[in-house]
Amino acid sequence: MSVNLKIMIATEEHLPYVDIILETIANAAKIRGTGIAKRSPDYVAMKMKEGKAIIALDGSEFAGFCYIESWGHDKFVANSGLIVVEKYRGHGLAKSIKKMAFDLSRKKFPDAKIFGLTTGLAVMKINSELGYRPVTFSELTDDEAFWKGCQSCVNYDILMRTNRKHCLCTGMLYDPKWEKEKPAETIEEPKKMSVFGRWLKFKQFVLRK
Repeated sequence: MSVNLKIMIATEEHLPYVDIILETIANAAKIRGTGIAKRSPDYVAMKMKEGKAIIALDGSEFAGFCYIESWGHDKFVANSGLIVVEKYRGHGLAKSIKKMAFDLSRKKFPDAKIFGLTTGLAVMKINSELGYRPVTFSELTDDEAFWKGCQSCVNYDILMRTNRKHCLCTGMLYDPKWEKEKPAETIEEPKKMSVFGRWLKFKQFVLRK
């Protein structure tokens, strides 16, 4: 990874990167063949102005991005739009960006549940390491404005056919209350991953139905 690579909270200074950010996200979705909830240039620019976005730069070259948004009167916070330019992948940049977005979410909304929808196994693994757990969609925000954002996704019909219970995305949630729970015992990593693996198998079974 480049020694000039820096990850930071985006500001108005980074507004010139809005177009390339949206273009990179759209191109990645096409390559994966998955849907995406589209965001306008004005929306991404607003996130930068509000200090609710993370950007990674290699000198002046765009390398990665993520933003946060609150829902349900700040009871839920989503980390969305995570993207890393192809040539910077495989070096842990996505994990670093996600970690900074997670920390920013905890700082700005300390009592909020943090969640995300993703079809990417790599993102699911990163989320798991941050303390997220796979959950059903019913445990996520019921804010209609959030789910309305899914209308621009090519898989929206699946979401509607299942009465917003299932889709190709996996819902993952972090609840700050879990930090106060006293663990009965230390869970070894293989056991953690086996639970994660069982969830993925369940997800695949649901989508085949």
